[in-house]
Amino acid sequence: MQAQTTHTKYSPQTVTGMHFWTPTIFSIKTTRPPGLQFTAGQFVRLGLPGDDGELIWRAYSFVNSPAEDTLEFYVITIPEGQLTPRLSELKVGDELFVDHTAYGFLTLDRFTGGDDLWLLATGTGLAPFVSILRDPEVWHRFKRIFVVHSVRWERDLAYYEQLRHFSHPDIDPALVDKLHFAVSVTREQTPGALYGRITSLLASGELEKAVGATLDPATSRIMVCGNPDMIKELRAWFTGNGYAVSRTATPGPLVLEKQW
Repeated sequence: MQAQTTHTKYSPQTVTGMHFWTPTIFSIKTTRPPGLQFTAGQFVRLGLPGDDGELIWRAYSFVNSPAEDTLEFYVITIPEGQLTPRLSELKVGDELFVDHTAYGFLTLDRFTGGDDLWLLATGTGLAPFVSILRDPEVWHRFKRIFVVHSVRWERDLAYYEQLRHFSHPDIDPALVDKLHFAVSVTREQTPGALYGRITSLLASGELEKAVGATLDPATSRIMVCGNPDMIKELRAWFTGNGYAVSRTATPGPLVLEKQW
């Protein structure tokens, strides 16, 4: 049975760019389905035919802003995975199926108030935060924005230069000074990077010292995205320090989302 090429819920889009940060970490750019709407921080399903012709679907966060015509996704190859090895072999001009519905609650509307926004990510969990930074809303809403990206090895620091020297056509350059960017590497000592897991850096106070700011449940709003272990650790740390998880009926200062 062949995979469908047209469907009211999804459609084939054209790959317009492939950028490999490392041999196993890459970004994909595609055309955008007409009518696809999303909020910065959300994700969508991507699909490719498997060996039997049936589409294999997985969810990926948008890297692009909601206003951009080109979609962008940040992917790490899982050697034993069904989809990521296929994604890594795509070439410009190939087709990639994109769902027409976006999902997810890692969005700024989960918060009320707040002066400082902290975006804490491991690995590809950085993707939704790049999308948020490329959208004007966050720059007008918060006084300061702190982005922390944690990876195992220095070579895994995708989007590093883009965040160190942030600019975007939709963002007023006068607002970019609000951004404070730090990275942590957990498996090797790296010049210019913190050493250790985000949880350890929070517990020791090293992270706050590095960015020159103090976390406070009254004024800080926290978004966390990454691997399940990191989510579990940071949920425990933040809730143990007075940060309630934001719910639809009861907004709080903490929002978390697993990246897989």
